[in-house]
Amino acid sequence: MLGPPGSGKGTQGELISQRYRLPRISTGDILRRAVRDKTPLGLEAEAMMNRGVLVSDEIVLGIIRQRIAADDCRPGYVLDGFPRTVRQAEALETLETDRPERALELRVDLPELVKRLSARLVCSRCSAVYNLLVEPPRQAGVCDACGGPLIRRKDDEPQVIAERLNVYRKEAEPLREFYTSRNAYFAVDSQGSAQDVFGRVSAYLDGILTGVAGRTGEARG
Repeated sequence: MLGPPGSGKGTQGELISQRYRLPRISTGDILRRAVRDKTPLGLEAEAMMNRGVLVSDEIVLGIIRQRIAADDCRPGYVLDGFPRTVRQAEALETLETDRPERALELRVDLPELVKRLSARLVCSRCSAVYNLLVEPPRQAGVCDACGGPLIRRKDDEPQVIAERLNVYRKEAEPLREFYTSRNAYFAVDSQGSAQDVFGRVSAYLDGILTGVAGRTGEARG
């Protein structure tokens, strides 16, 4: 899953997971789990984070390799948060040469992204995500699931959003070219409701998962 912050990758990843019974693998989640569980790779990652440096590609790849080797990943999986660079994409290819990755990018206009991110709130207790525009909590400032207080993440502050989107634009173009050259890139218009977007996503995936050859292109609604 590719897409800028606010494009709906998490929502669409969950819908894909539910419909096709494929595990959604968030690299951030599995990295935190490895650190929490004190696995050998998790301990290496924790040491890097404690030094204030980025966790190396080699460690992230090692954690992904372990995760996709699990039985529930045999039919396939949804990878969210990796790769972010061509170097990472090339390394990812080496993990499973018989099951090539396909890249599905959610595309959203800049004004819509800024609006979505500015309206996003997260539960400080259970991390549930709300959007004041389309999915507000039942009680203002309170999580529906656990009653915890809702906060705006620092990286969703308006002054930070522009820089986050600029970083994504610089990272995304080389990845598009990488996967397009392998006939493995597909773009989906992510404007509209989550179900509207998922209709476009599933139209593409139905073809892939029923044996119909995939196409490089773009789905619009």
